[in-house]
Amino acid sequence: MAGRRLRCGETDHAPAIEVKPQRIFLQRGAPDKPPLGAPCNGCGVCCASATCPVARVFLLQWRGPCRALEWHAGEARYLCGMLRRPAQYVRLLPHAATPAFARIVRRYIAAGIGCDAPVEAAPPASTTSGRRT
Repeated sequence: MAGRRLRCGETDHAPAIEVKPQRIFLQRGAPDKPPLGAPCNGCGVCCASATCPVARVFLLQWRGPCRALEWHAGEARYLCGMLRRPAQYVRLLPHAATPAFARIVRRYIAAGIGCDAPVEAAPPASTTSGRRT
């Protein structure tokens, strides 16, 4: 590969991933997505745009917004329901296993590590038709 110029997101051993635009729906009061690597602020963009390994394994959900993504209006942020209330989503989870399960979930969603969603988020363009949605 010597002499070949690399495109954005491409490395010597991995081609760039083409990401198609998608529409996600979030609460109006949700904070803006932080920059990649910045502390998580509960914007919900990551979980609304793709499912994590925890949702794939325990919720058997491969696409779409995560069913465990919970809006907490009092805190004006999204939180992971699998981390906060795992028994609500994993019905057969023994009560005694909840703390250990929460630790596993925290590790796999990288809670507290920083924003790891390599997506850009923008509000929809305002409409001038006067229609209310």
